[in-house]
Amino acid sequence: MLAPGIVLLAFVWLPFAAWLAVAVAAIVSFALPGRMRVTRVIWLAGFYLLWDAAAVVVLAALWVWHGFGFRIRSEASERHHYAVARTMLRLLFFQVRWTLRLEIEVQDADLDAIAQGRPIIVVCRHAGPGDSFVIVDALLNRFSREPAIVLKDTLQWDPAIDILLNRIPSRFISPRGVRRPGAPGGTEAVAGLARELDGSGALVIFPEGANATPRRRERRIAALREAGHAELADRAEAMPHVMPPHPGGVLAAMEARPDAVVIVVAHTGLERLSTVADVWRELPVDKRIVLKGWTADPSEIPADREEREAWLYTWWERVDGWIDAHQPEVSGVARARESAAEARRAR
Repeated sequence: MLAPGIVLLAFVWLPFAAWLAVAVAAIVSFALPGRMRVTRVIWLAGFYLLWDAAAVVVLAALWVWHGFGFRIRSEASERHHYAVARTMLRLLFFQVRWTLRLEIEVQDADLDAIAQGRPIIVVCRHAGPGDSFVIVDALLNRFSREPAIVLKDTLQWDPAIDILLNRIPSRFISPRGVRRPGAPGGTEAVAGLARELDGSGALVIFPEGANATPRRRERRIAALREAGHAELADRAEAMPHVMPPHPGGVLAAMEARPDAVVIVVAHTGLERLSTVADVWRELPVDKRIVLKGWTADPSEIPADREEREAWLYTWWERVDGWIDAHQPEVSGVARARESAAEARRAR
């Protein structure tokens, strides 16, 4: 019901509402302070609606092309769907860069050459809105990889994401409390995807499990102490920019595909955008997002599970140190706001 509804709404929006809404919002934005925030939000919302609807139409055409769904699981179909994903993400990021004044830089752009012809496991930090889109776009369009990802089932409310990712190697998972009987958990889903990787595949894992925020970080450290992992909790407290990683998914992927090359990815530029209010205040975000990757030499990966968990924490300490050295400049106003927010949290 949602997919045709999105397409219908796009047809209604395009000829009648879009330009009128943008014009009205522009008048409001110029009359009131806010760097045209209203205009930018309406413009992006309208663009995303059209982008989503176009993707649904293209995906419907692919369903017809591949035998009305009978050959939708074929290799040719998978190639075509990855091609659609590449094009759609190029269009999305072209618009986002222009509207929000974003600059995206990938350091060590030849990193993937180390793993040519071999599957890779991409272990990423998670902070800020849309960072998963940034990383998947880099894998698809810069490194010509075919990413597989485990993600929350709530993202299936977006029709384009739902249709596309259910046709390529991906897994939607539910929280434990609402998971269907017999449905795989996150660890099982990661291991299953890892086994399916081919030489151009890239399994994307966010071991923090959610965007890093001060409260989540504090709760995670407290949970480590309650579970008797005092040493790991101490190490986590010394990493202010990241949350303690959940090792289960990473270790499951490594066990399922011991031949895969592990690449650890850090990024900075979005961590100050934790809430909707943060994003609204910063519009246009005017950020420079920098991605940095390191290749973990397979010969240096320990065999023992506990040693691998400590190994992952060692890498996370390296990620935290890199983030600390590449923090974006913060204005005096922003610094004052952050201090006020910290004071409120302390109270």
